[in-house]
Amino acid sequence: MSPPTTSTYTIGLMSGTSLDGVDGVLLECGTSPAAFKVHAAASADLPDALRQALLSLNQSGPDELHRAAVAASQLAELYAEVVAQLLQRSGLAAAQIRAIGAHGQTVRHRPPRDGEPWPYTLQINQPAQLAERTGINVVADFRSRDIAAGGQGAPLVPAFHQRLFGHAGQSVLVLNLGGMANITALPANGAVYGLDSGPGNVLLDLWCQRHTGAWFDRDGAWAASGREQPELLAHLLVEPYFLQRGIKSTGRDLFHAGWLDERLRGFAGLPPADVQATLACLTARSVALAVQGIAWGGAGPQQVWVCGGGSRNAHLMRLLAAELPQAQVQASDEAGWPAQWVEAAAFAWLALQTLEGKPGNLPSVTGARGSRVLGAIYPA
Repeated sequence: MSPPTTSTYTIGLMSGTSLDGVDGVLLECGTSPAAFKVHAAASADLPDALRQALLSLNQSGPDELHRAAVAASQLAELYAEVVAQLLQRSGLAAAQIRAIGAHGQTVRHRPPRDGEPWPYTLQINQPAQLAERTGINVVADFRSRDIAAGGQGAPLVPAFHQRLFGHAGQSVLVLNLGGMANITALPANGAVYGLDSGPGNVLLDLWCQRHTGAWFDRDGAWAASGREQPELLAHLLVEPYFLQRGIKSTGRDLFHAGWLDERLRGFAGLPPADVQATLACLTARSVALAVQGIAWGGAGPQQVWVCGGGSRNAHLMRLLAAELPQAQVQASDEAGWPAQWVEAAAFAWLALQTLEGKPGNLPSVTGARGSRVLGAIYPA
């Protein structure tokens, strides 16, 4: 059966702060959100050398410009490989795809903060190279226009979440658990709020890599084997970011190995598994604190849809359910949207918004002075 002529096809590519790989979605955009469909999906692991190169760029170091340019080119090649997989799996030709939304890899995120001049966000990418390799229009650099308009530049997915998961008369929370955790609050009154609540998997992955050699704690089994340390959790929660209310965003610029090591001073005798258990509690508790700071106009969310890699962490999902007892906490798969693909699909949709000259940000989420068309277009 031939694809419906009312549909538009776009591709979204996402490599997030977890640095585990590239997710790609070929999104079929119908005439309404109900007609949105993942037509094909693919992923590729980041090679270890590229992962280390990208991770090192989160901190200042020698020859940064050269290292960033090389890493961006290598990332663009991986993006092109994922695009080729998507075309092969879908049976579509490059000429049938309107655009690729390529988010790039965030290596610095310095949004507007009190007393700090010259805010910026930096996602390294080579969109021109990707357009050459694929023969498809590429939309990139989504965040900088929102920053220029006084916003945080993040999160940008709430507008897409609203279309997918908004439910009239019901308060819904969408939680993306990547390296960072970001929430989209959809109160029953139709308002939309969003923010980064703090670390998602980033500290859990870091501690797991350091003590087990594994890239991540599969199913949260290691964390589940330890015991939460209330005194350590309270010490971690003193971080001013968690106490900040309203619009905010964060990244590895704040939550990194140095942050964790500094706060573990005085807790050197704890078993590593107990630290892991406490870090899992930190992610869940910081989400709950952020949810409490939202103007729900009622008792809070009735439904929580979780997407991103953290949705596969069974232990973390149990902790979230305990922290949000008034809500049903489920992976977004149960709503028909596989958790791994939601964020990539969002950037496929954002690319289409850019091509059509429509805003992609929500000022109520980012704090920008107004709605803006996001991104830069690199023609095929």
